[in-house]
Amino acid sequence: MVNERQEMLEKSATLYFGPWYRASPFFDATRRAGCTSYDIYNHMYLPAYYDDPETEYWALSGGVTMWDVGVERTVEVSGPDADRLIDLITCRDLTTCAVKQAKYMLVTGPDGSILNDPVLLHVAKDRWWMQLADSDAHLYAMGVGAAAGLDAEVTLPDVHPMQVQGPLAARTLEKLVGPAIYDIRYYWIDDFEIVGIPVVISRTGWTAIPGFEINLLDGSRGDDLWNAVADAGAEFDIRPIAPCEARRIEGGIFNYGSDIRLGDTPFHVSGLERLVEEQPQDYIGKAALEELRAEGVDRKLVGIEIEGDELRAEMSTFWPVSSGGRPVGHMTDAVWSPGLKKNIGYVWVPIELAGPGNRLDIEAEDGAAHVGTTATIPFVDPKKARPGGELR
Repeated sequence: MVNERQEMLEKSATLYFGPWYRASPFFDATRRAGCTSYDIYNHMYLPAYYDDPETEYWALSGGVTMWDVGVERTVEVSGPDADRLIDLITCRDLTTCAVKQAKYMLVTGPDGSILNDPVLLHVAKDRWWMQLADSDAHLYAMGVGAAAGLDAEVTLPDVHPMQVQGPLAARTLEKLVGPAIYDIRYYWIDDFEIVGIPVVISRTGWTAIPGFEINLLDGSRGDDLWNAVADAGAEFDIRPIAPCEARRIEGGIFNYGSDIRLGDTPFHVSGLERLVEEQPQDYIGKAALEELRAEGVDRKLVGIEIEGDELRAEMSTFWPVSSGGRPVGHMTDAVWSPGLKKNIGYVWVPIELAGPGNRLDIEAEDGAAHVGTTATIPFVDPKKARPGGELR
């Protein structure tokens, strides 16, 4: 029987390691841990395969996992005008974002397009970290700051995130930083030391289940931090994993570059409309977004449930969809959800087909025909009760 790894490898090519891409401080540890495939994300190596994705799904859902996510390149905006610059490049009202609070941020362009969707950490007065999705948004921030004549510096600091995710994540980190880990609220941060290594821990993640991100502040200590987390989690059978596609799609989390691209605004993406926050101050793209708020959009990214047997390898191209024999859009992601026991994904459709329950015909990249039905996203836990709930 051909397993999922074989199917994925059949659609892959060899990746050569070279100095033109960056390795995170955890890269060597991931190779020792058994990672055999890497992707490129933000000009860095992203661990993409350790074990069967379903095995990793259940480890994440019921235990604790650790991930090298150094590819979430950290961009620091600091200086007297840092608050103004960071507020100028997003549709979110960050004047209400307290020090040590985090936000899911949308970086917007003049036409309202989403240019990146980082997690934003307000680490100190006049100091912010954007932890980027896959685009060079730091260059955009540099350009905006220079053009606006703002007294703010945009840099790439010595900050490197790793994730510790799963219902046993807090118990794992308690062994390293003590009971204060339970005091971190959802989308807040605090400063700690782990085996003498300075870190900033945020209660965030790419899973929509309980978890944290540990930001290493000394890139020379990557192995030390990795080993400390691995040792602390050994009691709970912690395992390194790759990003979990099934879990993030269940939770309504998007992947910039595939689900969302230039030309897509928050009003085009189900669930992001609420992040176009009404505010008195101007920001880049405000006029365009307020026009869309009033007039509406002609297309939408929504969920889709796909009938039939379990889909194995992940999509490598967009899958066209049609309705009544007419091409109407494309799927951006499709994956088997072990928890829901169905195939789920995301699809771009005209606004008249964006409601749940609309039947679509799908053409997979291998030519196979599938039938799908539009669905509401997220597929589970719309109020984020699980990641935002009590940790004890």
